[in-house]
Amino acid sequence: MPTHKLVGSERDPMPGARSVGKTDPNERLEVSVRIRRPAGEQFHSRLSNIIGGGKSAAHMTREEYANNFAAQDSDIAAVKKYAAAHQLAVVQESAERRTVKLSGTVAQFNAAFGVDLQTFEYDGGSYRGRTGPVTLPAELKDIVEGVFGLDNRPQAKPHFRARRAQGNVNWHASPGGPTTFTPPQLATLYNFPDGTGTGEAVALIELGGGYRPSDLKTYFSKIGVKPAPQVIAVSVDHAGNSPTGDPNGPDGEVMLDIEVVGGVAPGAKVVVYFAPNTDAGFLDAITTAIHDNKNNPSVISISWGSAESGWTSQAMDQFDQAFQTAAAMGITVCVASGDNGSSDGVGDGGDHVDFPASSPNVLGCGGTNIHTNGSTITAEGVWNDGGNGGAGGGGVSEHFALPSWQQGLKVVKNGSKSALTNRGVPDVSGDADPETGYYVRVDGKYMPIGGTSAVAPLWAGLIARINGASGKKAGFVNAHLYANPSAMNDVTQGNNGDFSASPGWDACTGLGSPNGKKVSGVI
Repeated sequence: MPTHKLVGSERDPMPGARSVGKTDPNERLEVSVRIRRPAGEQFHSRLSNIIGGGKSAAHMTREEYANNFAAQDSDIAAVKKYAAAHQLAVVQESAERRTVKLSGTVAQFNAAFGVDLQTFEYDGGSYRGRTGPVTLPAELKDIVEGVFGLDNRPQAKPHFRARRAQGNVNWHASPGGPTTFTPPQLATLYNFPDGTGTGEAVALIELGGGYRPSDLKTYFSKIGVKPAPQVIAVSVDHAGNSPTGDPNGPDGEVMLDIEVVGGVAPGAKVVVYFAPNTDAGFLDAITTAIHDNKNNPSVISISWGSAESGWTSQAMDQFDQAFQTAAAMGITVCVASGDNGSSDGVGDGGDHVDFPASSPNVLGCGGTNIHTNGSTITAEGVWNDGGNGGAGGGGVSEHFALPSWQQGLKVVKNGSKSALTNRGVPDVSGDADPETGYYVRVDGKYMPIGGTSAVAPLWAGLIARINGASGKKAGFVNAHLYANPSAMNDVTQGNNGDFSASPGWDACTGLGSPNGKKVSGVI
């Protein structure tokens, strides 16, 4: 029996879930095993230089990363040898992704990793889960850094909000009142630089739902985007483009993401990575996109997440390592900060931030409400609709330390200002209020949608435009934006619950919304 606890792998049941018995020992599943990064000190030295903009800060190519920082053959062989001893089949291995995917039965995985998989039921469904840690044998304890997929609970939620009054609507732009915008209109309002993102690829991570090409063709034609952007679906862990027909379900997320990116950067290829909504599927989709040397995305947009309290430490650390790799290779990762204000939807009365937006190696994207007159924003405040319960996520991480580029910042909580001590979320923001939302088409219906889910692809489209025009990758942009806050429209009014907007960075809207041409000049 393995006896070494895998650090950070402890699991508790989902809130309100209860075990109804042991999982069928013959049930088959697949598990992703993450292997350590060799030459870790060399990698972090190179990454620090890239993030800090040092003289030798050239991004790594995918080939350079694979040659220097992929998993070692001996480490992969050790995992495969242990798997064979427990009759587990190797169905996939990737040295670049540092991942070996194993297949077997519940009984085999119970024995291999010292767990007791059980079936849990909760209001809304059931899942295969475990309590306590994963354990490893002595020969793997220094090699394996994460084991994902034993537990298949739904890990994340989409961060979009449909306006209450739905149906087939037309967009309009009027001062002072509720307004619906097309993505190109928002690009104009936020002073995006000229360009279409031609030559770039934007990756979208999706954990359910799908799109219909006919809907996309109709939508882009209606808003004047011709030709329609190229959209490609990539299957991860057996998931695929599977539209449900419910515009209020995950289809709303998928279509929103595609239509915002495609509307803002129509020359960019949009690559949609579909994966199961589990920690294993989510991580596999991200690492697949990062190391995709066929589509070569230079920007990744993620509009799914959940409160840090619902994640294991091993998961947050391994996701963050993947985002470090993205930064090293010049890939910008934009992530929605959540739609449930300072609580992030956790009902314990405390403050919580959404992950993966809380990773210090991504651009966390928060939410605002805008008022306009023609093509000008006349007022912008924190998105917080109160009655509907929707508000831009933001706050202070309980897991990630304060990054260097947030040193010296203050946070305003319940009227009191204090030093920011851990990673603060978000970094930037943009229009997210459904009342000033995005005019999109989902499952044959035109409807207004908001949420920070719209802000991540809005920023991703901006970065794609900038990359296409400059002919180079912007990469990790946080340090540059924090050093040049005047590139942003500072948002100083409103709150997301316990945190209030203030001059400069705040835990509601970050540095503010983009002045696209100024952003282009500083990243």
